[in-house]
Amino acid sequence: MKTTYREALRAALREALQRDPRVFLMGEDVGKYGGCYAVSRGLLEEFGPERIRDTPLSESAFVGAGIGAAMAGLRPIVEVMTVNFSLLALDQILNNAATLRHMSGGQVSVPLVIRMATGAGRQVAAQHSHSLEGWYAHIPGLKVLVPATLEDARGMLWPALQDPDPVLLFEHATLYNLEGELDEHAGAVDISRAVVRRAGRDVSLVTYGGTLGKTLQAAETLAGEGIEAEVLDLRVLRPLDTAAILASVSRTRRAVVVDEGWRSGSLSAEIAARIMEGAFFDLDAPVARVCTAEVPIPYARHLEEAALPQPAAIAEAARRLVRHE
Repeated sequence: MKTTYREALRAALREALQRDPRVFLMGEDVGKYGGCYAVSRGLLEEFGPERIRDTPLSESAFVGAGIGAAMAGLRPIVEVMTVNFSLLALDQILNNAATLRHMSGGQVSVPLVIRMATGAGRQVAAQHSHSLEGWYAHIPGLKVLVPATLEDARGMLWPALQDPDPVLLFEHATLYNLEGELDEHAGAVDISRAVVRRAGRDVSLVTYGGTLGKTLQAAETLAGEGIEAEVLDLRVLRPLDTAAILASVSRTRRAVVVDEGWRSGSLSAEIAARIMEGAFFDLDAPVARVCTAEVPIPYARHLEEAALPQPAAIAEAARRLVRHE
């Protein structure tokens, strides 16, 4: 059936609410307004205000309430409007949700799911265009998921709710209108593995989230030049599927890491380090990276596009490795 990323997320929410009475959704404007990105539209009328809860504009308060509800045996889904607002709840996420199992000696679990929009490309300027998934992937005690396809948007939520520890779902805001075909019986997906989205033999393009589509475009361009690029969608940023990364690199002997985060201290740096540690003698060229420019994201569209990873830059990075330029 034809659907959108937004509708796939809504279907996942609806299924979770139907399957488990402990599940509820809470966040800013998720009820009457239908969600900032219209993901939860219609769910308030279907499930009522006990299951679809509008909250005050206080991320620290409602994320903290979600943690408490999870500790008490419920299965809350907390929606944070955008990743930059999650910084207002960072104390709750880092010092409480991520640490309580450890600090209680395994007696307390926090089966909490936090959804948030991430990424640039929408002309919402520097304060609302962050890609901070790599920050959260740095934190032990969290699982970090990044659905980039309709199947993953539909299938990641339910297994995330089964996890005894907190799970963060980062939804790239440019993907909400993504259209495509989705099997009407599509269900849960494996939230522990990376997936090869395009097989290739000449270079591995390692990416995730909002840059997957751009990376696939770059691979298509390269194919027209006789360069077969393998595209690996990480899907899970913590814990990283290191085995899948190394397996891809061992096949192609070259790697380009595409990351919308800033280059310094980025997830791309961690991936490059793991490749060097685990596949150094398989490499025919140094690991390359394509990242966002080290600037606050500009508002002007042409400057924003110039700052972000684009298909042409990804293709050129791969081309240089293959041709030893």
